[in-house]
Amino acid sequence: MQPMSREAQTAGTVLMVEPAAFAFHPEAAESNAFAKAGRDTADTAIHEFHALAEALSRAGVEVVALQDTPEPQKPDAVFPNNWVSFHEDGTVVLYPMATEARRLERNFEGLRNLLIAAGFDIRNVVDLSFHERHGHFLEGTGSLILDRPQRRAYANLSPRTDAVVIADFDDRLDYSTLVFDARDRSGKPIYHTNVLMSLGARFAVLCREAVAEEYREILVGEIETGGRTLIEVDYDQMRQFGCNVIELCGSAGPVIALSSAARRSFRPDQLRSLEGFGELVEADIPTIESVGGGSVRCMIADIHLPRA
Repeated sequence: MQPMSREAQTAGTVLMVEPAAFAFHPEAAESNAFAKAGRDTADTAIHEFHALAEALSRAGVEVVALQDTPEPQKPDAVFPNNWVSFHEDGTVVLYPMATEARRLERNFEGLRNLLIAAGFDIRNVVDLSFHERHGHFLEGTGSLILDRPQRRAYANLSPRTDAVVIADFDDRLDYSTLVFDARDRSGKPIYHTNVLMSLGARFAVLCREAVAEEYREILVGEIETGGRTLIEVDYDQMRQFGCNVIELCGSAGPVIALSSAARRSFRPDQLRSLEGFGELVEADIPTIESVGGGSVRCMIADIHLPRA
């Protein structure tokens, strides 16, 4: 276990990307069992994007929005947490993406200008994207669940999450990652760790039955040893994105952002437990969830950078 750092688990500012050409992405769907083809999705996705951004803003979370461009088309641009992460020491990490269309999302120059205008200080850039040339991928905080104070991470291997890049991330960011196997009911690897697991400051949500049996004890043990209350969900709740939540800092205290589908998936006792750790801030995003195969956590890249 790495020594404790000063970095907080939660942030009060987030990056979101307003999509310009949201659509079903067949190549990405090959490894994402959550994504299904749909019609008339682009305008609906923009509406759902604004619904989440406005809900977060009302709760006192600062939203920094990057505008996607219509050309070249980037059907998954609404999910920026897969290509970038931000860290308290001023580091920005850029990640290798599994599909060519998603690599176009890495608009670092536009992002840098936006962050500087918002008063953030970028001191270092760690670019891991070169791993794409060798067929190795790691899709940001979709692939990695970060325990920031402990400099510990969790990742299940999949076509989008490669042990080679995890080792490089650990070396450069001074992290230690627990790598495990997790699969859906059909035996298919779950494409991103953040659809089966989330970590708040004092709680965790986990689909334990999706985790391979040989890893369950150590994973649950680490969560509980870290002082977090574990909220376990089943496969059906995971399919409704019950694990794809994120704790943030609002104006009146902690908030937990989630989709309406995720909220409906929780049993009353689970919901009461979750509400004990922060105000629930929800948005109804059924098109983004069904066509894009991702939910609220996927739409948010939490900004931990220092202010300039």
